[in-house]
Amino acid sequence: MSYIIALTTISGMESAKKIAKTLVDERLAACVNIIPYVKSFYVWEGKTTEDDESLLIIKSDEKVKEKLINRIRELHTYTLPEIIIINFNDGLPDYLKWINESVRRSEN
Repeated sequence: MSYIIALTTISGMESAKKIAKTLVDERLAACVNIIPYVKSFYVWEGKTTEDDESLLIIKSDEKVKEKLINRIRELHTYTLPEIIIINFNDGLPDYLKWINESVRRSEN
């Protein structure tokens, strides 16, 4: 089995909570951690930009990766959201089992 951590940043705690709750409620994520404050610097439309954002750390199963990415895009307020996927296969076996049981694995 393979598992993923998805990372995304977003402006505003209410938007972060909405994404986190939706992903867990829809069983696309076993757990979402919100780090409420990160300072982000990036180039957007030719200018260096500085923003205050929240970072979402989303734990899920690789089998729902495409659904997860699509759902984050639907819920996100940014035109081009950061969505980075990190694959992993190892960890505390009981925790990995919990992820597996928490995430909807069917195609429904």
